[in-house]
Amino acid sequence: MKRSCNGHIITVVRQLAVRAEFWILLLFLIRLVGITNPPLEKSHNWRQCTGLMAARNFYETDANILYPRLDESEGGSDVFGMEFPSLNYLHALVARVFGYAHWYGRLINLIVSSFGLLFFALLLRRLRFDERVVLAATLALGCSIWFSFSRKMMPDTYCISLAFIALFFAVKYLDTGAWWRLVLYLFFGSLAVLSKIPAGIWFVFLVPAVFVKAFPCKHRVALSVATIVPVALTVWWYFVWCPHLSAESGHWYNLGKSLSEGFSDITNHLPETLDNFYFDAFNGYVFFVVFVMGIVMAVIRRQRRLLLGLGMVFMVFIVYILKSGFFFYHHNYYSIPIVPAMAVVVGYGLSQLSGKWLAWLLLFIGCVEGIANQQHDFFLRKDQMYKLRLEEVADKVTKRDDLIMVNGNGNQQMMYLSHRKGWNTNEANIQNAEYLDKAIEKGCRFVCVDLHTAPDFTLDKPMVYKDGDFVFYRLDN
Repeated sequence: MKRSCNGHIITVVRQLAVRAEFWILLLFLIRLVGITNPPLEKSHNWRQCTGLMAARNFYETDANILYPRLDESEGGSDVFGMEFPSLNYLHALVARVFGYAHWYGRLINLIVSSFGLLFFALLLRRLRFDERVVLAATLALGCSIWFSFSRKMMPDTYCISLAFIALFFAVKYLDTGAWWRLVLYLFFGSLAVLSKIPAGIWFVFLVPAVFVKAFPCKHRVALSVATIVPVALTVWWYFVWCPHLSAESGHWYNLGKSLSEGFSDITNHLPETLDNFYFDAFNGYVFFVVFVMGIVMAVIRRQRRLLLGLGMVFMVFIVYILKSGFFFYHHNYYSIPIVPAMAVVVGYGLSQLSGKWLAWLLLFIGCVEGIANQQHDFFLRKDQMYKLRLEEVADKVTKRDDLIMVNGNGNQQMMYLSHRKGWNTNEANIQNAEYLDKAIEKGCRFVCVDLHTAPDFTLDKPMVYKDGDFVFYRLDN
């Protein structure tokens, strides 16, 4: 009886081990480690703080989703043109129920991005990929750059996940014609592209789908017409509303580079650009080598469907690279939209290896390499923990509505953690009399300097507080 029970357990484990869903759940549980961390990790804390500012202002200042607000107001409007703040707004809604905390956005993103992995696997099955390809591709994606960015307060994996969910319901609608599936496609598709335009790259697959005669003509027509909704909303938000907000508030809004400027940026920094593919995409080299091997195998074995799909995504992605220019090679997360396509090729490459043991070994090594190169994201350095005192110190010295100036040097972290609005600048500007006078005219009342970044800082103004971490100066005598 005992042997029979053990044998049954082994059988169940083996069955689970070859299902993508099991690994998606396991990766979700692993990434819960440190999920409540404040935005102090080394990687992209600045970008998370920007998103957290918007979430906190929806909670504390104004719940109107059309007017996202950041704390770097510089004495003027705090309204900024930015990507549609659906993730930030969800964070604020949770805060309405439980009170505000830094980590809600992390958890929301992790949940949505885990569902994104699930729908990625479901789409591959719908496209009739072998289960070995589904498993390997899902694991390669889950352990890629997706692994760490799916637990940050950033919309990059979040928007691609929404795109996968939308595509799944689009295909299901083409199959069945159920109206509610069309509604779900419109809802998730609109949220995906509004949350970040690059999510739209994945909707290129609907172009050939609407020409497939196996789907009823009326379904294809309805889907095509309905797609006008997310396109129109996205065009309005990014090219009408955000420029309007920026014009009204006086804050700069990034509409990207011209294609010629982007081409110049990329060609002049080709090594950094390529690094986004051969290392940053999978946070290692093993899966990239398998990716190249997969392309070679697909060419040799004339896998036209796979190559056509990859080519379609890459053609649209190249436009995105050129529009991004400097920002693409400067930020590794700009590669996230293309990584799922690369992961599919990795899955195909591994499935074509004659030795099953070799495929499993490469999959294991690639996953370990990817996670190991991102493990630092789970932990906070002790030398950064002092920053969590900033709001407490600021409350002793200033009122909550006092405008302050911080030496964040472009990083929004100090501005966010002080829980104040004002100026985020550098030490040179703070010590520039003309710059300081203009800020005082606009209502700046205090200067806060992080002494860890500027230990010898002095200012010819009354000092009202100083400890080993921060110094505050009062500007109004």
